[in-house]
Amino acid sequence: MIVPHFFLSTAFWWDQFVNGLTTGSLYALIALGYTMVYGVLKMINFSHGEVFMLGSFAGYGVLAAFGGGDISGPMVAVAILAALVGAMAASAGAAAVIERLAYRPLRNAPRLAPLISAIGVSIFLQYLVLDRTEARAKFYPDIFPRGDFGFGAFQITYMQAFLIASSVAMMLFLYAIVQRTRVGRAIRAVAENPANASLMGVDVNRTIVIVFVLGAAMAGVAGVLHGLFFQTIRGSMGFLPGIKAFTAAVLGGIGSIPGAVAGGYALGLAETIGRELLNEIPGVDLGNQWRDVIAFSLLVAILIFRPTGIFAERTSTRA
Repeated sequence: MIVPHFFLSTAFWWDQFVNGLTTGSLYALIALGYTMVYGVLKMINFSHGEVFMLGSFAGYGVLAAFGGGDISGPMVAVAILAALVGAMAASAGAAAVIERLAYRPLRNAPRLAPLISAIGVSIFLQYLVLDRTEARAKFYPDIFPRGDFGFGAFQITYMQAFLIASSVAMMLFLYAIVQRTRVGRAIRAVAENPANASLMGVDVNRTIVIVFVLGAAMAGVAGVLHGLFFQTIRGSMGFLPGIKAFTAAVLGGIGSIPGAVAGGYALGLAETIGRELLNEIPGVDLGNQWRDVIAFSLLVAILIFRPTGIFAERTSTRA
């Protein structure tokens, strides 16, 4: 049977679209940590990529405790859920310690001080894990059901569907917390004006810790999903996804939760579809490494034409 070129092309572009959504979901989850901390403290937590890495290793440890590659049947779902919870707890705990030791003492210091502190924490955590693992990669057990579903040319694997759906669910959960709960009102009040929030009875220090913990929990989930999808993890894995997620947060408008999500998906789609679109030009044959070039070129373009990002909130100037 001869398949028309149109359907071959449709299947190819659909695959690229799904791949973009998959990586974009990971970027968006990690970007939420950057955007929440910046929204409250106006600081960039450059150790957030390592928080994501710690979550991935914690999830690996939980799966190993369940039996690793020997997990089967209904226990697969139980093990993955336990890995997600364990990763969220590990990342949240690490973020709470980082906030207390590396950020709180420097909260009123010049902006450069906490930035350097965060970079130092990032390097420390990266090399600590590299030392503990002897710089060797760890491999997530291949326990997730294989196969795909869909109709015609529009197919998606079970793993991609799970990753995208889990990411969307966690992002909606976080948005609901920030917009619909008492804790969320405290977070928004501190982000607006910490001094006024304190006068109204809000515990500013506690609220800031909650912000770090919530953002880190999202990164922990991303760490497990990354491990299940790519299967290989290592101590240095947090750097590039962390920078990409920071780029996504800036693209969407850092400080905006919807902006972080939109920026993550935009970056993921730009990396996959953008490279393939350029390869359609006669004589152009860009390798996979060009994805990073395209991603950061997009960042430069956005910063030139809209420096505050796509979803940046409007601010009023006061006399």
